[in-house]
Amino acid sequence: MSKTKDNLRQFLTVKNETLTSADLYFYGDIVSNWWGAWDNADQYPEAIRDFLKDKDGKALNIYINSGGGSVFAGIAIYNMLRRHKGYKTVHVDGMAASIASVIALAGDKIIVPANAFIMIHKPWNFCEGNANDLRKMADDMDVIEEGIINVYKDHLAEGASLDDVRRMVDEETWLCGEEAAKYFNIEVGEAATYAAKITDRMKAYAKIPEQLINPNKIKDQINRIAISAIAKGV
Repeated sequence: MSKTKDNLRQFLTVKNETLTSADLYFYGDIVSNWWGAWDNADQYPEAIRDFLKDKDGKALNIYINSGGGSVFAGIAIYNMLRRHKGYKTVHVDGMAASIASVIALAGDKIIVPANAFIMIHKPWNFCEGNANDLRKMADDMDVIEEGIINVYKDHLAEGASLDDVRRMVDEETWLCGEEAAKYFNIEVGEAATYAAKITDRMKAYAKIPEQLINPNKIKDQINRIAISAIAKGV
């Protein structure tokens, strides 16, 4: 392992820690292994495994602001966190998009601020080959999607419909904290100022909310509305 990669690994696995709790951040892409972790904030299963080795019984504070990434890496991370023997509190600071939405649901308590987002959509991949290869890829993607749906199913809010979740997955749906609470067992937190990280991976998403692309524009619009209301004596 190169010195650069070794330093990166240390950055990913060493977090704030006390005798009873530890902090874990998902602030980049979810990648398959350390070779794919080109950004200091990217996370991968091996790093999470190493992080959890000496944390048994400790409470985890998990902070997420991720556009997603590798489905299989994300599912592996979700299962590792679910097995962890310690109370897990998840904070979605900006967004938990794509497979990061699955990781977010690993928490015992999940807090999504009113101005943060959960995004669910159909998994996608690249494929080349003949017609048989393309048909097989489509079939495989359907099976992978069903695995993701099963995670969502395990965390449905009381009275929520799995059919509604399937429809939202089909359409690529961004849910703010208040909307997400209608479908999943989460708590809505206070709106906070945050900066989303729009990576190259997210360019494939069709419906990224304006708040994530240009948060300052939304803030300016709110300020103008407030100033106009004051001027009118509202």
